[in-house]
Amino acid sequence: MSVWLPEAGEILIARAPVTFATGAATRVKGMRWFRDTERNDIQGELTGWPEGPTYTARSTGDTAARNTVKGAAMAAGVAIMGLLSSQSGSVGPGRSDKGSDTSQDRPDEVEDFPVMWAAPGSLARTLPWQLDPARCSEKEYRTHAVITDRRLVIVGFPYVKGNEQQIDDTVLWETPRSTIDRVELRDFKTGNDAKIAFFDGSWCRVSSVKRERLTRYLIEPLDFIPLESLTPAQRTTAESFAAAQAPDARPPLVKRNPCGCYRIEVVAPSTIRASFGHSGLNTVMDANGTELKLTQYHPEDFLT
Repeated sequence: MSVWLPEAGEILIARAPVTFATGAATRVKGMRWFRDTERNDIQGELTGWPEGPTYTARSTGDTAARNTVKGAAMAAGVAIMGLLSSQSGSVGPGRSDKGSDTSQDRPDEVEDFPVMWAAPGSLARTLPWQLDPARCSEKEYRTHAVITDRRLVIVGFPYVKGNEQQIDDTVLWETPRSTIDRVELRDFKTGNDAKIAFFDGSWCRVSSVKRERLTRYLIEPLDFIPLESLTPAQRTTAESFAAAQAPDARPPLVKRNPCGCYRIEVVAPSTIRASFGHSGLNTVMDANGTELKLTQYHPEDFLT
């Protein structure tokens, strides 16, 4: 197992699986495109990329025809879905609880589905082809995003089914955090997507089953509290929690939540797995340094 780790003095914050996203609306379902700012297809211009599929969006007429043929089945399906939706926690396969049936960006989610928007020479054009599920099967190869206090790194490794701990990282791409302008969550359908926009105007749309872990510290400020600034009781709780996780656990990362309590997060490289990255070892303590039980605080205070 050879997990990529940052250099000395650099803080490892999170790791999660990541790929380019996939269209979910009927017209673009199962598809994705790589575009310049004039909405031209540029996948043939991307340096070092192997040939991939060429998609054609379904026409409105095709969609109408399919809807007519399937009308009776859909009517029955509505009744079934009504029953399922009445059951707590019922969502479609692969869909997160943040998924939405309403698109907030029809040009890029319903009419078209670019996962790269990049003028010549822009940063998004340098992203690795291994992120594309159509060019690199997740059955054989996995890509993870690693977030540190200095950079965003994309690593890849051969995937061996049934052996989640066998990870031999290769760095495929990286960029300083200073190049990232913003991160926008995209909830349409699955609720697993995010748009990462760079300061040069280019952007990419990625998907992760652990989206919150991938995006949280690209969105939130890195206002970790130095351990020496904690009270003795708080520091003891944070360090004791870290020591109980794994022998290679990194120093705890502590942040003050809006509720007034403190979130403690720990990264231990030995707990990284191929399918989900780092699971997120975390707990919450109050201002007195007392670790709180799950029933004592709101779920949003606890990153699972």
